[in-house]
Amino acid sequence: MAANNSGEAPIPLEEAGGGVKHEAEPQADGKGKAPATSTTTMLHRSGSRPQLDLSGAAIHGALEDRNPTILLPNQSDDISHLALDIGGSLIKLVYFSRHADTEDKRKLSTKRRLEIFTGARRSYPVLGGRLHFVKFETGKLNECLDFISSKQLHRGGVDSPSWRSGVQPDNIVIKTTGGGAYKYADLFKERLGVSLEKEDEMDCLVAGSNFLLKAIRHEAFTHMDGQKEYVQIDQNDMFPYLLVNVGSGVSIIKVDGHGKFQRVSGTNVGGGTYWGLGRLMTECKSFDELLELSQRGDNSTIDMLVGDIYGGLDYSKIGLSASTIASSFGKTISDNKELSEYRPEDISLSLLRMISYNIGQISYLNALRYGLKRILFGGFFIRGHAYTMDTISFAVHFWSKGEAKAMFLRHEGFLGALGAFMSYEKHGLDDLSAHHLVERFPMGAPYVGGKIHGPPLGDLNEKISWMEKFVQKGTQITAPVPMGAPATTGMGGFERPTSKGDILRSDASAALNVGVLHLVPSLDVFPLLEDPKTYEPNTIDLDQDEFKYWFTLLSDHLPDLVEKAVASEGGTDDAKRRGDAFAHAFSAHLARLMEEPAAYGKFGLANLLELREECLREFQFFDAYASIKQRENEASLAVLPDLLMELDSMDEEARLLALIEGVLAANIFDWGSKACVDLYHQGTIIEIYRMSRKKMQRPWRIDDFDIFKMRMLKKDRPYKRALISVDNSGADVVLGMLPLARELLRHGIEVVLVANSLPALNDVTANELPEIVAEAAKHCGILRKAAEAGGLIVDAMAGIQDDAKDEPASVPLMVVENGCGSPCIDFRQVSSELAAAAKDADLLILEGMGRALHTNLNARFKCDALKLAMVKNQRLAEKLFNGNIYDCICKFEPVS
Repeated sequence: MAANNSGEAPIPLEEAGGGVKHEAEPQADGKGKAPATSTTTMLHRSGSRPQLDLSGAAIHGALEDRNPTILLPNQSDDISHLALDIGGSLIKLVYFSRHADTEDKRKLSTKRRLEIFTGARRSYPVLGGRLHFVKFETGKLNECLDFISSKQLHRGGVDSPSWRSGVQPDNIVIKTTGGGAYKYADLFKERLGVSLEKEDEMDCLVAGSNFLLKAIRHEAFTHMDGQKEYVQIDQNDMFPYLLVNVGSGVSIIKVDGHGKFQRVSGTNVGGGTYWGLGRLMTECKSFDELLELSQRGDNSTIDMLVGDIYGGLDYSKIGLSASTIASSFGKTISDNKELSEYRPEDISLSLLRMISYNIGQISYLNALRYGLKRILFGGFFIRGHAYTMDTISFAVHFWSKGEAKAMFLRHEGFLGALGAFMSYEKHGLDDLSAHHLVERFPMGAPYVGGKIHGPPLGDLNEKISWMEKFVQKGTQITAPVPMGAPATTGMGGFERPTSKGDILRSDASAALNVGVLHLVPSLDVFPLLEDPKTYEPNTIDLDQDEFKYWFTLLSDHLPDLVEKAVASEGGTDDAKRRGDAFAHAFSAHLARLMEEPAAYGKFGLANLLELREECLREFQFFDAYASIKQRENEASLAVLPDLLMELDSMDEEARLLALIEGVLAANIFDWGSKACVDLYHQGTIIEIYRMSRKKMQRPWRIDDFDIFKMRMLKKDRPYKRALISVDNSGADVVLGMLPLARELLRHGIEVVLVANSLPALNDVTANELPEIVAEAAKHCGILRKAAEAGGLIVDAMAGIQDDAKDEPASVPLMVVENGCGSPCIDFRQVSSELAAAAKDADLLILEGMGRALHTNLNARFKCDALKLAMVKNQRLAEKLFNGNIYDCICKFEPVS
């Protein structure tokens, strides 16, 4: 840290890079070893948080539950809901909002049957909600206070019991880190009636970093030559690592475990040096302005290069190229120029390289000293700036000869605030793993990079108004998020620079978006994955060319989707306004990803399709295809009895083939495929289904049916339990999957139908399936008895012809949700229901393009797996199989 001849004074972590006092760096001892500057520190957990109110506590759930949920009716929600990091330039907020979790009879019945006991997970109030990340400029503190007040974040939110009851709690304490915790304490007390409790900045920094590395799968990334590559860090191999926090100065911290760290080194040459010298040598008025100048600079006009010394040649003997900097600012020694004659852009770039290379070298030497290969950089100086990350990465790569890599964090600007949040005595975050967190990107979420544009958006109407004003100008999308005119402040998004120049890439396109973290403790890793560590759901990487294709496809499909979404809400003026806002928002997301494919983290097709569904839900379109699904379900159920009669007339072997053909044929009913939608105008559902059946010519593109048939027919009960992941509503589920499920039940196999938790296009959901099964059961005793055994039909249905009198006692037919709201499925994050159902399963059937082709085609499982799909996209058919649209896939993978 900086030597201070006038005495030591405490300054903020952001400004001093470590939250410690100014001090000269310790000198090496006589043996050349520098002593550690601090001892290992254990994280202190404050106990000032309000304690639980146990009055009126009652057990909720079935009496036989081993760990039932305990309801606390008198417990206020204003517990550990807000934490702040108030720095010299930016205020960072992390706040929590609750998310109600309701369970219907079907869920409770299924949970009892599958022996799911989740009460223990509800120990902490924070679980089952969302973590929000917001930034404000410190100079606009009143906007921050207004934002907190408008949402009543200091009192647990406007939905908390205390707010609804009008009771104003006393002695509210907000955990805070950063120098502003002292500077603005009186203002917070005056405006909000709260006290700021100061938390140690380095404690918070390390706690925040550890949580992000543990809980977010692709939090860390490398940045070389303008390219980001996300790094998967094994939770069991996180420690030790070097955390380099670059504020005005630099602190280098060796992190040995949760709450265990020591500051091992640092330097007084950091972001403050760059900004201070930059202000003296240029006319820049802000840190970001200075950074932007560097993107248009040419440091060779100021720096002395190796080539300047050796006549334009490399110094190959020691491995130095002609372009290597021999001396920063060295060329100015021999130039007969005044400061005003040098371009500010060149000065800024030379400064940036000098300081970044220095930080990178010192960091690597400390990593070498402690035998560490993992170096993470964060702090105000980084700010998502591409050239800064590139220069630091180059220095680490150069000095380590490629053995070490510099890594950066997507949420690095929020480490302190997140750590302050975790300093509450019981926050629940320690219990979370990567599969419990889902990141969403609503419009108006904060973004990294130091720039903030647009006010905080209070509600949906305000968000739509803001978008109508700024996101769309004519037909051109001008920003991927709600944003204001230049120089506005608050929460919102990116501003595109007017000129990129011949540079690596613009600062705006390099910076990464930060979304809202949904904390979903009911999500689990699917236990039947062969190797969860190596599992990759996406079959095809979403590279630039692939994304361009999907950008065009999804953009072309957007008007039809908006039309159906508006119609699903009655076509009202309000629905039309929300539909327009959704179209603008999703188009803006696509534009953002076209500009920077890594902006939202590691993004595959499954993530892209789910982003569309989340965007619909954000603008309160919860089921755009509801009426279409209902109409197609009714039409399909009407012809189901005839189909079942036809199937029952066949022998077992022929029936099994007809069932698989039926699944593949019915999978043509997919409103996500333009080619299929065009077919729907050519006939009724049953006509199209029969036409599709007639075209089932074997061998299919992948045809493992005979292997599956041998396994199914070799004994009376080939499997104990089958998980069947269903796809579309209508003919797909009614004429395809239910008859197949019926056949498995006939063989004495328990069947669990797995469906989406939330709507996605015309996919059937777990809430809709019981009604469909109940209607089908009116015409089929096998389905009726199995549905009764599985709790789908609670009371025996009177007056129904029983065509299954001679059938044995039925095995159950159950329905579970998969935890998804997308046409695809990521088995690293599934519902606890599905995870429990998988416990005794020995057959997994995946149906549909989204779940069996776009994702999971190459996934391996611990049980037999059957993947069934019709390829309804020509490009996908060509890329995967060198095939054609409407090719069929029957891929059977028995456990070896």
